Amino acid sequence: MSDPARTVLAGLDAVRPYLESVYEDLHRHPELGLREHRTAGKGAEALRSFGYEVTDGIGGTGLIGVLANGDGPTVMARADMDALPVRERTGLPYASTATATGPDGTEQPVMHACGHDVHVTCLLGCAQLLAENRDAWRGTFVALLQPSEENGEGAQAMIADGLTSRSPRPDVVLAQHVLPYPAGYVGTRAGSFLSAADSLRVTVHGRGAHGSTPQAAVDPVVMAAMIVVRLQTVVSRELAATTPAVLTVGSIHAGSGPNVIPDSAVVELNVRTYDDATRTHVLDAIGRIVRAECEASRAPKAPVIERITSFPPTVNDEAVTRRVAEAFAAHFGDDAHTIDPQTASEDMSEIPAAFGVPFTYWGIGGTDPDRHAEAVRRGTVAEDVPVNHSPFFAPVVRPTLDTGVRALTVAALAWLGT
Repeated sequence: MSDPARTVLAGLDAVRPYLESVYEDLHRHPELGLREHRTAGKGAEALRSFGYEVTDGIGGTGLIGVLANGDGPTVMARADMDALPVRERTGLPYASTATATGPDGTEQPVMHACGHDVHVTCLLGCAQLLAENRDAWRGTFVALLQPSEENGEGAQAMIADGLTSRSPRPDVVLAQHVLPYPAGYVGTRAGSFLSAADSLRVTVHGRGAHGSTPQAAVDPVVMAAMIVVRLQTVVSRELAATTPAVLTVGSIHAGSGPNVIPDSAVVELNVRTYDDATRTHVLDAIGRIVRAECEASRAPKAPVIERITSFPPTVNDEAVTRRVAEAFAAHFGDDAHTIDPQTASEDMSEIPAAFGVPFTYWGIGGTDPDRHAEAVRRGTVAEDVPVNHSPFFAPVVRPTLDTGVRALTVAALAWLGT
């Protein structure tokens, strides 16, 4: 461990009880994207108490806290704040019972099923330790709390609301995510790390009729079924076996009864790719297949293909990642790893892109190490280790929070502590 990191992290034991209480509070009170008013308020209050200059309300509920500490680099660290419409089933004493009104006006459960409460807590811990040990480093640290990552809206909302003119321009942007690896694990990866994600809604048009007279109809249900089957060939037959991609049809909606052929059908699907060329190929193939199947079925109208959400790929800067990986190796020893590419997606990379600066994004483990080791031994990791977005996803508090605070601090000091 470098001397600056040793000095700054010496205070972790003292702040741990506070951070654990913050985490439990955030977990108990999750908020959906662009509604993180309580979470943002708690974050702003904490950062101000540490001595940061806070600008809030960026893009709705986003905020930054800036701590200037003499001449030196500027490091920005980002954490996302939003939760998911999931009913928690962890059984924790601080489990969420929160609900929120959904887009359709109904009440839906809300849970921090992706670990964003961990991210916020760890960033606040890093921010506090840096503020309390200013003699150990020089430069400017920017803590950024971002809304609505799950919907892919938050980063762009902050950028559209003037983030780049309201924050010091960083030299580097850092971020991390808790994943279902053993707690204590940290994993970096240079280059492609998280996939791009595109969700599409495809509406195909037919001609309705009585179920007993299919000859009078153009059946959109059959049309949709043929599209779903043919889409399975995009990855298996149009991409090389060494090119990773995922194409999943998640929903089909058509008709109102068994004896009525409807006028239309809606297919919703999701695509994950790691580079622009593959992304373009797969999206073009979807359009080609949809249009061809509609033409083959004599559809009376052209299909409508809408992009619902879109996330860019997360491609870590080689030099920045190498610098962080070396700092992690020195600090974490055997717990520092090279992590595999993940098919999850993020909008975080839009923030450094807006500033025109490099970034790196890494993973930390959150699963009880003994539970994970037993699942590996039995070959039941998929069944026994809850993953992000599961109603059972619950990172163990120790050592997950410690690891996240240490990782952010060590990474930031790879610039600020030099």
